[in-house]
Amino acid sequence: MAYGGILDRPPVRVLANTASARKIRTELTRRGFLATAIAASGAVLFTACAPGKASAASSAHGGPLEDKLSIYTWSDYDAPEVLTAFTKKKGPKVVVDAFNSNEELIAKLVAARGTSGYDIVVPSGLFILPMAENGLLEKLNLDLIPNFATMNPSFIHRSFDPKNEYSICKAWGTTGFVYDRTVIKRELTSWADFIDAAQKEASGRTAVLDDPAPLCGIYFWSHDIDWNTTEKKPLDACETFMTKELAPHITTFDSAPGGQIIPQASAALVQSYSGDARTGISQSKDPDRWQWVLGGPATELWMDNWAIAKGAPHPEAAHAFIDFIIAPDVQLAQVDYIGYDTGVQGTRQKAEEAGLERLDMVYFDDAQVQTMHEQKFTSAQERIVAIWNATKAAAGA
Repeated sequence: MAYGGILDRPPVRVLANTASARKIRTELTRRGFLATAIAASGAVLFTACAPGKASAASSAHGGPLEDKLSIYTWSDYDAPEVLTAFTKKKGPKVVVDAFNSNEELIAKLVAARGTSGYDIVVPSGLFILPMAENGLLEKLNLDLIPNFATMNPSFIHRSFDPKNEYSICKAWGTTGFVYDRTVIKRELTSWADFIDAAQKEASGRTAVLDDPAPLCGIYFWSHDIDWNTTEKKPLDACETFMTKELAPHITTFDSAPGGQIIPQASAALVQSYSGDARTGISQSKDPDRWQWVLGGPATELWMDNWAIAKGAPHPEAAHAFIDFIIAPDVQLAQVDYIGYDTGVQGTRQKAEEAGLERLDMVYFDDAQVQTMHEQKFTSAQERIVAIWNATKAAAGA
């Protein structure tokens, strides 16, 4: 089957059938805003740059492409055949390095002060604005990225970059949970149900994300409180609840439960990112035992983004690559490989036609998206990290 004439590759009907799918778990700890990068070292990292030094317009103007392109991204986050196809079609040789967190990415760019040697970087949405304001990113020349027009309107002009001056969606997802129906035999539909089951049937067999914001989100979402609150009273209540009422029932903190926890059924109730849950269920010997739940009445929406590093040595190739990789022709391979919606219109229909499974964990309808909320860069991040640490200590982690 030809994917738009660019990639000749048979459809993979189940994402987890490939070894690459198993590696997805290695890049999931970044999800959310990684509050540690803000509270622990973010202030140092960002103040190391001169504030307000957002880059001028990109140096790319549509000239000849350079012979190389250097990408600094999350581990195993692009289909190899897509990278190969870019080189074959456009010329530049692609070199990829991986980082483990937004914190590591930012530290590298700050230390380099525009001489990192990287062209394309992939920060999460929360970090786009502070990185741009502190001169870590180049402005995009959208005239050189005509495929931007193919992006789903829901995933452009986000609050962290309203004009898409610095970023374009690479992939997005959400947070929910899965439960073992052989252990929990009633239907769970909300975060309140998650808490109740954690304290009952799944007590001692509950796994949560090892990430501050979505962990605390369990309390805020279940109590209909804005998870970006900076008010002392709800933050105090969150800490009391997490350390006294939920922590005693938690056995594992793991941001990639699709790797082992779900396939091995070592927990009965598992908070998880959507794509990782999909991978874990697909890898399970008995996938029907697991039920995915999009946490309600509210949950998060995270987004990773294509961006160009300050001082990128190959700006023409960088723009050409971003335009290439968001083209509709290569989207099926990308979605198949990473298990997340890439924000390009029309991809879902192609995925359905190719027979990819569990697409309800990749694509969400408008009503579901309305329940998802982005994290904000607030003064409460240090407190959120403190609650996360206290909860882990209370659980004996």
